[in-house]
Amino acid sequence: MRIFDVLLGRTRPVEANLDSLFGLPGAVVTLDVSEALEPSGQGGVCYKPAAGQPFAKTTEEFEQLLGLSTSASVKESSDQYGYHWVVIDDADFQSLVNEVHVVNTTLQDQGYGPQLLCSVFGFRPKGTALRATASVYLVYLFKRGAFYPFVPLAGSERRDLESEMRLQNVLAEDLAIEKDKERWMPLWGLPVH
Repeated sequence: MRIFDVLLGRTRPVEANLDSLFGLPGAVVTLDVSEALEPSGQGGVCYKPAAGQPFAKTTEEFEQLLGLSTSASVKESSDQYGYHWVVIDDADFQSLVNEVHVVNTTLQDQGYGPQLLCSVFGFRPKGTALRATASVYLVYLFKRGAFYPFVPLAGSERRDLESEMRLQNVLAEDLAIEKDKERWMPLWGLPVH
């Protein structure tokens, strides 16, 4: 069948590699040294909600799994576009990455991989430095297996594209960065800070 894909010009989508999330602690060091950014302590998983009892049981399962960590708090919300978010607060960044991985893996293992959209990690400037951006985000696209930086300008629905390009270059050795800029979607109104 692969020969037919080549002949017909079809490409197979990149498979998600959730282990890519474990590259984030190295990226944190890079962001600290080169950009004076630190983790906000929040991460989130965005997915398209599914109806039915089995999905509700999956939600209960990852809440129970995350309940094992005493340093984390979990909340769920829906955004203005109808997507569902599981937002995790944990001051320990390594634990936060592990917890986001648990949510993604639980949903994927239960057959809800197609509903997973992205995982988001928040960052903020260190100290009291004033910047035009209130937050910086690293977005992991589940279906693409890659990250991209998202830097919204404070108080508006505009992006700091220059900072996003700079972060792309800064993080290129630590993370798989999404090459197709068309996929660098703005995520306005994120529940992750």
